[in-house]
Order: sequence, then C-alpha cells, then structure tokens
Amino acid sequence: MSEAPLWHRVAEAQLGVREMPGVRSNPRILEWAKKVGGRLGIAYTSDETPWCGLFVAWCMTAAGFTPPAIAVRAKAWASWGAALETPGLGAVLVFERPGGGHVGFYAGETSVAYRVLGGNQGDAVSHAWIAKDRCVAVRWPPNVPAPARPVKVVGFPQGELSRNEA
Repeated sequence: MSEAPLWHRVAEAQLGVREMPGVRSNPRILEWAKKVGGRLGIAYTSDETPWCGLFVAWCMTAAGFTPPAIAVRAKAWASWGAALETPGLGAVLVFERPGGGHVGFYAGETSVAYRVLGGNQGDAVSHAWIAKDRCVAVRWPPNVPAPARPVKVVGFPQGELSRNEA
C-alpha cells in the first residue's frame, strides 16, 4: 500500500511473524526488544511476555520515532503523540481488554469494528477485527501531518471479533 506511512509498511512486512511454541522464543521478536532497548521499561527475555507494545515500539523506532516510556505497556501509547478524532491508515489504536490493554495500527474499519495490524494477535503479527467500543485512544506521531481519511471496509468482517489479544 503506497499511501501507507513508513511505520505501517514496516509493520506489514512483519505479517506472519509468530511466537515459538514451548520454552523457545522467536529470535526476531527478541531482536525487536534489543533494538528498542530501555524504552520498553522491562527486561524482555521471552516471546511469552505480551509483545503488542513491543511491536508498535519497534515499528515506530524503525520509522525514526521515539516510543513512550514503558512502551511494552499497551496503555502507555494512549498519551503518546497527538490525539486524532478520526483515525487514518497507520494511526495507533489503544484498546481495553481483560487484564490490561492492547495496541496496534489502524488498517480499516466497518461501522462496528476496526481492522488492526498488530503484534501478539493470535500469538502473531496479524490483522484482527476489534470492536470500536473497546478503543480508548487514537494517536498519531508527533509533528507529522494528520492522515487524510479513514479506510472504510464494505460489509461486516468475516469471522469473529477479537475479544482478548493476549
């Protein structure tokens, strides 16, 4: 998608990266933690640690942006950058979920759900449909012109809405 901002293209290039079963960890996910470094707020040693915030931090870092303090916490992204009223391609979406939060990138929407490109969605970098009423923040990188328009998807998404992204 040529109109996608750099960080969104970085995220799309990682589609399909997934956790490794058992005690092993995916070295690519651990490498993301090394590259983001101290901004994670924790020592990141396993892909069993929730990594949606890590994924967003790595994508934003790769695009030249500084993530929030304790970027591994999804809700830390709720005050990062600038607030948007209407999301556009690549906007950072922050969601409530049982036991915490979830963060990913806006990739489209229907009247009831956002299509989210994110990490740790089904233990992988994937697209998921998440109910709009769970969204607590829509953010955009600082000092970057706001996106032009939302991405409307015709019809209701196939499959169920994601209920818990951990």
